[in-house]
Amino acid sequence: MIKNKLIFNAKKTDDYLRSFLKKQKQTDLLNVMKYSTLSGGKKIRSSIIINMGKLFNLNFTKILNLCGAVECIHSYSLIHDDLPCMDNDKIRRGKPSTHVKFGESTAILAGNSLLTLAFEMITDKNYLISDESKIELVKSLSLCAGHTGIAGGQHLDLSFENKKKNLRQIISMQKKKTGKLFNFCCYSVGVVAERSKKEKKMLSLVGEDIGLLFQLADDFLDITGNKKLAGKPLKKDNKKGKSTLINLLGYDKAYNYANILKKNIFTKLKKYGNKAEDLTSTIEFILGRNF
Repeated sequence: MIKNKLIFNAKKTDDYLRSFLKKQKQTDLLNVMKYSTLSGGKKIRSSIIINMGKLFNLNFTKILNLCGAVECIHSYSLIHDDLPCMDNDKIRRGKPSTHVKFGESTAILAGNSLLTLAFEMITDKNYLISDESKIELVKSLSLCAGHTGIAGGQHLDLSFENKKKNLRQIISMQKKKTGKLFNFCCYSVGVVAERSKKEKKMLSLVGEDIGLLFQLADDFLDITGNKKLAGKPLKKDNKKGKSTLINLLGYDKAYNYANILKKNIFTKLKKYGNKAEDLTSTIEFILGRNF
């Protein structure tokens, strides 16, 4: 059952994060970083990495650093997104947001620290991949996390509020805000597996589409989801005037778009045969989730 596999993958990732954080020098910010990364969450991005690894017969030791790095980046982005100057969300994963629990300045600094910790995980001397691969991973993650990726996407998301944007603009924004980190999830596995430049490019595009699908599912969840199960406030996109495909196309057309996107992803993964079963099951879960 896919939910059990997701729980297993999340535990593996949490165990790695806990172990890596335990080796860090003790500071006041460290407990805040632990609060943000180890406070639950399905860790879908880590599951995508682990599922991708199965396409190329990679074991956990080859990809857990990637899982940890991605979750650090994701947690950093959530800490900053929740701030009063951005989305001003007070609940995250059923608990007080980091800035509510520890204060705004501490939250910002903890987020910054998680961002840099991600690169520490990739370049760790105990991560036994080639130096060339580490350099490639650092460059890719930099592009996906910075102004061309998550940060740039969040900026567009905020600047698009209460403005009429077209399909291309909304998709571009959501691919940066959410898609780029999924891009890295898939591309990074191709790097570790030493695949060709052409295949790595294909994997990155698949990842970006998975990320867009995840964002669409999140937008559907905002309308139809259960607040208690989601662990965060819902029905807030309309209140904030967010530019989403649902607001542009309507719920039914947006859902149809999502299903077409999912089918296109599956078509690209077809060549991997049975090795892609867990990956496709995770993608099915993403679109069908209700929490």
